[in-house]
Amino acid sequence: MSYVDGYLAEVKTITEQINRAEIEKMIQILLDIRRNNGRVFFLGVGGSAGNASHAVNDFRKIADIESYSPCDNVSELTARTNDDGWESVFAEWLKGSRLNNRDGVFVLSVGGGNLEKSVSVNLVRALEYAKKTGAKIVGIVGRDGGFTGKVADACVIIPTLNAATVTPHAEAFQGVIWHLIVSDPRMSVAEMKWESVK
Repeated sequence: MSYVDGYLAEVKTITEQINRAEIEKMIQILLDIRRNNGRVFFLGVGGSAGNASHAVNDFRKIADIESYSPCDNVSELTARTNDDGWESVFAEWLKGSRLNNRDGVFVLSVGGGNLEKSVSVNLVRALEYAKKTGAKIVGIVGRDGGFTGKVADACVIIPTLNAATVTPHAEAFQGVIWHLIVSDPRMSVAEMKWESVK
């Protein structure tokens, strides 16, 4: 089997194994946040930071949920990193955004954060703060879900089929799942451009 065939076979298997009940739970949580005039804060690092920016656009424009990501303001992100440290950068940003119990934190991550292994500690600290405020936590993560998988109110963990393709599948399926969510008729309030072109 070629690499292309193997990779696409993994995509098919992952699609079949994704936990649909967790997606439904995420949709209900996000609908409640919108109903309560809450906001959603997307957190991600690396490729997931890029996905966070894209998701902010879709949730604002298509689902009419006020959404933000700290990665969209590089000046503030780097100033906070310089002054407070990388580990606390997201938690401090959420404090500055006055995160509250009507809001949600949406984590996009390959590993979900792991304090013991010192990986994506900034996500761990942000989620610890979110728990204190009573904000809802949802996530789309890979591997075993990490800290996000342990504390989230709803979390889709992308199944690991091959240790060599954990990152590409986790980051690709983040996009698949958030696009599923915003295009769900319960979430979508604005018609997307190409769907409206006859």
